Amino acid sequence: MYKKVILIFVLMVQVLNAQKTSILVFSKTEGHRHESIEAGKRAIERIANKKEWDVVFSEDAELFNPKDLSGFDVLFFLNTSGDILNESQQNAMQSFLTNGKGFIGTHAATDTEKDWEWYVNLLGATFASHPKRQTATLRINKKHGHPAVSHLNDEEVFFDEWYNFKNPVAQHVNVLATLDESTYSGKRMGGEHPITWYHHYDGARVFYTGLGHTIASYSDDRLLNQIEAGIEWASGKVNVKTLTSKWKPLLDDDPFTNWDVFLGVPHGSVKNLSNVDVCSDGKKGHPLGLNQDPKNVFDFIKGGRGENIVHVSGEIYGALTTKQEFGNYHLKLKMKWGQKKWEPRLDAPRDSGLLYHCKGPYSAFWNVWMNAQELQIQEGDIGDFYALGTAVSDVPAKSQGTVGKRKIMVYDKEGNFHTGNTKKAVDHEKQNGKWNTVELITYNGTSIHIVNGKVVMTLYHSREKKNGKMMPLHRGRIQIQSEGAEVFYKQIKIKSIEKIPRRYQKYLR
Repeated sequence: MYKKVILIFVLMVQVLNAQKTSILVFSKTEGHRHESIEAGKRAIERIANKKEWDVVFSEDAELFNPKDLSGFDVLFFLNTSGDILNESQQNAMQSFLTNGKGFIGTHAATDTEKDWEWYVNLLGATFASHPKRQTATLRINKKHGHPAVSHLNDEEVFFDEWYNFKNPVAQHVNVLATLDESTYSGKRMGGEHPITWYHHYDGARVFYTGLGHTIASYSDDRLLNQIEAGIEWASGKVNVKTLTSKWKPLLDDDPFTNWDVFLGVPHGSVKNLSNVDVCSDGKKGHPLGLNQDPKNVFDFIKGGRGENIVHVSGEIYGALTTKQEFGNYHLKLKMKWGQKKWEPRLDAPRDSGLLYHCKGPYSAFWNVWMNAQELQIQEGDIGDFYALGTAVSDVPAKSQGTVGKRKIMVYDKEGNFHTGNTKKAVDHEKQNGKWNTVELITYNGTSIHIVNGKVVMTLYHSREKKNGKMMPLHRGRIQIQSEGAEVFYKQIKIKSIEKIPRRYQKYLR
């Protein structure tokens, strides 16, 4: 009966106000139960009333099914603990979050579902132990521009129960606050000790803070402001301001400042790697996964002048993926082909690809790439457009015959709009071994593909199919593909734009 009442409430909320943020605050415990849970609920309710959010508090795991979860924007684990979901409920939660929803975890959320690998990666850490409650100094990192820490000083002192994690916090997270281990006793992390972070994981927006053990912490405006801003970001209502109008290099000396690596299923021909299915076509099977690159498919090297270069071997399908999402920007990079080619593309043109507005699970397309728009990087075809997964754009084009049953559409500024894959009309690629300059300008759903200074294509109305409806697709992560060919990238840089630059206006319809 209680579950039915909750479902009716959620459906009413959807009908009355589809624009409101809807949050499921879940506090089920099968391990230690924190006495601060009730204080946390009251604090969240106060925030929700102020922001006019709709919030449901529950410890009923039966809500974790596709129908019930669909009514929410954000799932909040408030000091949950232990194994709280069965397998079908886990699957429902994973499906919900990979569809672009948000997740918030406080404190003991890392002491939850510790044997569920996907959840551990979603959180980015697993609880191991803690010393007695005490004060400690937190070093606040504001370089990401995340609103969850914008109100804090560079150093803040909190009283709480400080978690030591089982392993180092995952490299795919963006750290917002780090514990200074010299300021308290009982630390176990050995220096770097993140305690608050955010990231994009498998399509979900994730925010976690290790704060929140004590009742008093939920009366501390510093924490409450973190939670409020974390929810706004996780719901997609607020984005992190990651760019300015000045060029930002994306290849730092520490490559994992800006990038993650995701590798797909090794082809059956891959050597010197354990557990390779010799019958694998490189698509079906279990991907190697996030930041698992045992063969250095993506290798960061120094050029002759000391510049940072990405060497992509191409041996296994994969993606170099930005940690951040971007929207309304100008991206510029240089690339050149290497010599090596690999199965299953030994007899095909050398191929890579620049994917943008990337959304959804890492393995949404061919078990290795996200749903995305693609600026093709392939021998003789640099600048072509491909739509991956659920993403599409409209391109002015004309027909240039068929190959088999497939119609070949070629870009024509004055042509009729074609929805789908489109070839450029003119090739501006340099001969193999030479560096090519590739640029992407994208603003509010309009994109321009530029090769060696020449506009080769303009696309319009970027969108994706989501829950059976077409929705605008104007921002997302950026991926660089490994797709069977050796390739090098350098001088990758990006800046924000407030409109299509004047010099490119003439290429618009």
